[in-house]
Amino acid sequence: MIYLDTSVALAHLLAEDRHPPDELWRNTLVSSRLLEYELWTRLHARDLARSHGDAARALIARVALLELAPTVLARALDAFPVPVRTLDAIHLASADFLRAQRQPVVLASYDDRMLEAAEHLGIAIWPACARAAAPRSPPAGQKKKVK
Repeated sequence: MIYLDTSVALAHLLAEDRHPPDELWRNTLVSSRLLEYELWTRLHARDLARSHGDAARALIARVALLELAPTVLARALDAFPVPVRTLDAIHLASADFLRAQRQPVVLASYDDRMLEAAEHLGIAIWPACARAAAPRSPPAGQKKKVK
């Protein structure tokens, strides 16, 4: 099961330079209900709701959406191993919830900060979204090596 982050959904809808391969859509996709709100907010902000609305509805219909349940929201309040933004915390908490339910989950995201947090949590990354050997921040108290 692939957890679909909004960055990948938007890249697909907006035909960005970096977009998911067709293979992604042949998998079982899941995301937080937050995906629906993020997609529509971005489409409205860019005045694309009319031109991209049908495609957005079709994409959302293709994804099993997890509700913003108290368990997920409570996890989003807890600390993460690296700093995360609020909406990323909810997505990561949703993926973590699935893992706690013994669901094999792989994250599809183009957001490097989210990918880093997922790696620290032990959440697998969908290979087509893997970061290109991006260096991790050094542990606290250690300086970054300069070449």
